[in-house]
Amino acid sequence: MPISDSQTEHVSDIEAALLDAELFMKYQAPDRAIKRLRTALEVNSRSIKLRERLCEICAAHKQVEEAARQCLALASLYIEREDFETAHDRLIEAKQFDERINIAGGLEAIRRARRPDLKPTPAPEAQFERKHFTLAGDLSAISVFDAMQVIENARLNGVLTLNGPKYEGTVKFNEGRIVDAVCDGQVGEMGFQRVVEITNGTFEFQKSSEQYPVRIQALSNTNLILDTLRLLDEKKQ
Repeated sequence: MPISDSQTEHVSDIEAALLDAELFMKYQAPDRAIKRLRTALEVNSRSIKLRERLCEICAAHKQVEEAARQCLALASLYIEREDFETAHDRLIEAKQFDERINIAGGLEAIRRARRPDLKPTPAPEAQFERKHFTLAGDLSAISVFDAMQVIENARLNGVLTLNGPKYEGTVKFNEGRIVDAVCDGQVGEMGFQRVVEITNGTFEFQKSSEQYPVRIQALSNTNLILDTLRLLDEKKQ
């Protein structure tokens, strides 16, 4: 298919911005390079080249919040291209740049793209027993990844229970880190794989003063979730 004049113009804008940024970097003016790339992104917001370079410069010059935001944007673009491995890497980098950043949306997008059969469906209004929960909700409205993010950020000990239409699963946390899971007769990492497949129903988190034996050892919750999503995708193929 022939390239239109507008497409050629956009490519030229992108290349010009990248060249300008490199010149600014050569003369040790990273702030001007960042500003130039941001300006170019206002017109070319879907340019992976611009975002990757902006992320690199921000990371190298301690602007970690901006680097994390660019990683999230890049993850979305890579998911659209079905380049899940690179999206996986960018989400991990986002969390490494800024632990406070919420990557639950990116995790859910990868799950939906890898496993469309696990897409949440609207459910009747959730009913909860009359007892105290630190956190509770409906999985069709709030993903399990959002719940896990809250628990991780608050560094809580406790048990997250998911009640799905087919089975119930539990995930145990020590100071916000996932250390064990039980679901459908499976424990540890195998149990966590089954938990991630629960997309409908309710979740409830009960805080605890105690810590739990460690059956799952991962570099981080993000690594564990992304590796689990990859394994589920491979099993389905």
